[in-house]
Amino acid sequence: MNKLFYLILCAVIVFASCKKQETTAYFQGGTEPVLTAATNSGSDVINLNAADSTSTALKLSWTNPNYMFNYGVSSLSVNYLVEIDTTGSNFTNPKRAQISISQLTDTSLSEGLLNSYLTNGMGLDTSFTHDLEIRVTASINTSGNGVGTVLYSNVESFKAKPYFPPPAVALPIDGTLYLVGGPNIMNGSNWDNSNPFKEGYAFTKVTDKVYTITVTLSGGDNTSADDQFLFVPKAGDWSNKYAVHETSSDAVAGGTFGYNGGNSYYNANFPGPTSAGTYKITVDFQTGVYTLVKQ
Repeated sequence: MNKLFYLILCAVIVFASCKKQETTAYFQGGTEPVLTAATNSGSDVINLNAADSTSTALKLSWTNPNYMFNYGVSSLSVNYLVEIDTTGSNFTNPKRAQISISQLTDTSLSEGLLNSYLTNGMGLDTSFTHDLEIRVTASINTSGNGVGTVLYSNVESFKAKPYFPPPAVALPIDGTLYLVGGPNIMNGSNWDNSNPFKEGYAFTKVTDKVYTITVTLSGGDNTSADDQFLFVPKAGDWSNKYAVHETSSDAVAGGTFGYNGGNSYYNANFPGPTSAGTYKITVDFQTGVYTLVKQ
């Protein structure tokens, strides 16, 4: 009886194993999405203008690739990637725009956002019109036999002349910028903003959007305002200032900054360096980034 029971049990296990294999999902392909693009001009030209940065520049829609498995159409979430590249690059340019879209089969790009992709992202010259191409790639996450699931749409072509984007942070109105800070950083100035120019804390205006200063700073641990600093556009005036989003307790080589609490509430003091020395501070209003480099 025990031997008979053992044989029956083995048969049940083998049967269950076979049934499990029969329900394995196998990827069987899909249909390449069909992309449709509509520009704000109604033609293949996209109009880009700084004054209309919030207006829609490009509307995109595409068909569902209908990924198919042996059990039917997949219910898995489809990931889409909108790619924009210059004509002739065949979407191999490492700087091409790649915009991730989850599940949806349409999207719209404003003039400001598209212009940012073309200039800040792709580095295209703003002095002339560029020939561009756009496509959508679709994919799903599956390990079915290791088969790739990427499908490419048709390619749509258009033309656009990007404009030079406005500065990320408002420029100093009078073209002046000063460094003020706590006594541990500014050698005893104790946040004196009465005449920083006399104290040697005036920035040099390199371009309309870039300012630099080379100055000796005392080291601090950034545990208080005594170890921190700010940028002000007018000596003796605290009504306007440039600051960072959050003061770090560590030595910082640079980062993003903002004006009067704007740009996601940048209203904290800049963190000073932990070690004393001569530092060059570069402030780039175009990108909204500053650097602090020991000389």
